[in-house]
Amino acid sequence: MQTAAAKTFRELCAEHGIAVTHQRQVLYEVMQGMSGHPSPEEVYARVKKKIPAISLATVYKNINLFVESGVFRKMSMHHGSVRVEMNSEAHHHMVCSKCKAITDIGEQELGLVSKRTRLPGGFLVERYAVDVIGLCPKCQ
Repeated sequence: MQTAAAKTFRELCAEHGIAVTHQRQVLYEVMQGMSGHPSPEEVYARVKKKIPAISLATVYKNINLFVESGVFRKMSMHHGSVRVEMNSEAHHHMVCSKCKAITDIGEQELGLVSKRTRLPGGFLVERYAVDVIGLCPKCQ
């Protein structure tokens, strides 16, 4: 008998054209259970507890597959390492310049108003991603 989580994962894979595998399902479930913006190495450490034979390369490959197919988004790499964005709500990020902690902040909290879909030179906007750089409460 199929669990609700498995059915949801199977449906998600079908919607995004991804073949269902045990490794991908475990990876997806682990990532869904993680808060924040995990790095592939953080995901790997958790997945390895459930699938000891999995390699870091396999985790990277499948995270990239999830990103390319639109299941997750890749965050900006200019904060030290690749991070995976799992929050699909419109939001931006506060990044601590000292400890590199990343915290979501809503558009309304940030005070952003309507956004243009076209910019000068014919640039077509896909999404806005604002990084607010500063010091988190722990590092102040």
